[in-house]
Amino acid sequence: MTLRPRKQANLVTQSALPHHIIPTCASQALQVPEWKAAMSVEFEALVKQGTLDLVPTCPGQIVVGCKWVYIVKYKPDGSLDRFKARLVAKGFHQRPGVDYSETFSPVIKPVTIRVVLTIALSHGWQINQLDVNNAFLHGTLHEEVYMKQHLGFNDGSGSVCRLLKSIYGLKQAPRVWYQSLSGFLLSFGFHQSVSDASLFILSSHQSYIYVLVYVDDIIVTGSTPTLVRRTIDSLAQKFSIKDLGSLHYFLGM
Repeated sequence: MTLRPRKQANLVTQSALPHHIIPTCASQALQVPEWKAAMSVEFEALVKQGTLDLVPTCPGQIVVGCKWVYIVKYKPDGSLDRFKARLVAKGFHQRPGVDYSETFSPVIKPVTIRVVLTIALSHGWQINQLDVNNAFLHGTLHEEVYMKQHLGFNDGSGSVCRLLKSIYGLKQAPRVWYQSLSGFLLSFGFHQSVSDASLFILSSHQSYIYVLVYVDDIIVTGSTPTLVRRTIDSLAQKFSIKDLGSLHYFLGM
């Protein structure tokens, strides 16, 4: 079934917000062009990733709710960057053993970050920072998870969304994304550190590349610039990556 934005004619219950005020609900956001556009960008990302499909409801089906979350993003100089809308599943509606099982997902340890950065700086290596756009949408779900249609994009059919890929708010979302990223890095030739499952190391002909992962924030550094660049390019081909250039600030360091 085709998914597309739907015009919501009867949602205006309050006066429109100034565009820089963060809305508290979708009905407010849909009145402001900037926020409505941000919601469309998020919805289009869901469709592009093949995240969900509309299916008929079934008796006894567990259907989780969802909500829109809004944030204004700013550039390092304090100027406006963009309006961000994110569709979040209400994971507290999920039931263990039914629509999720394991939820654990490792993140890089602070001591690992310090050690790798010390090695890189002592050798004069370039340290690159990446950000994964809509990271959780890259993980494929193994369980059957159903979600209500979201305000502003409801086709009025009474159908529900079958989630084919992970979405923010699901209990297993961080784990599914980590499995997707780690699986790709391992297939690329990296191996995981025995002391930190979020540190990936590639050693090839006296060259060493390190990839550090903290959810959707990634550091890539190593002894061979061409191999570092090839790693970044490969990640960008697989996932939606924003290359932030040289590292200046990471998790408060």
